Amino acid sequence: MYNIERQAKENRLLPEQIKELRQSASVPVLAEIEEWLINQKTLVLPKSAIGLAVNYTLGLWTRLKKYVDDGHLQIDNNLVENSIRPVALGRKNYLFAGSHDGAQRAAVVYSLMATCKLNNIEPFKYLKNLLETIPELPAKDLEKLLPIEKPVVLS
Repeated sequence: MYNIERQAKENRLLPEQIKELRQSASVPVLAEIEEWLINQKTLVLPKSAIGLAVNYTLGLWTRLKKYVDDGHLQIDNNLVENSIRPVALGRKNYLFAGSHDGAQRAAVVYSLMATCKLNNIEPFKYLKNLLETIPELPAKDLEKLLPIEKPVVLS
């Protein structure tokens, strides 16, 4: 199924085209997997590791195969997992920020870096430019320091 997703990505298919591809190529594979799971359910002990896995998967099956009905949906949640990985990896380190103020400063830096990434701005270049710009910038123009193309000024 990931080969099908790779094909959609490589061919830069539109969401409707992705849905059509999934309907023709992924649905049969999913049907085969579902049939295998149903057969396994009768062959394995319900409390065994494989029995628990089969029952768990079948319990979520409707949700697991939902992505084939919408070309906008991803086959997995890897994008989300990758975006939150830095937070998850550093969670214990954040307990030792030194103080409440230190934790708040770290949160500001993480927010700036995430905003840079969302706007396709290289974080190191942004920070370097920020350090060079701050001394010369009047306080009324601080919104120009935001790492976005067109800053939204809140009043």
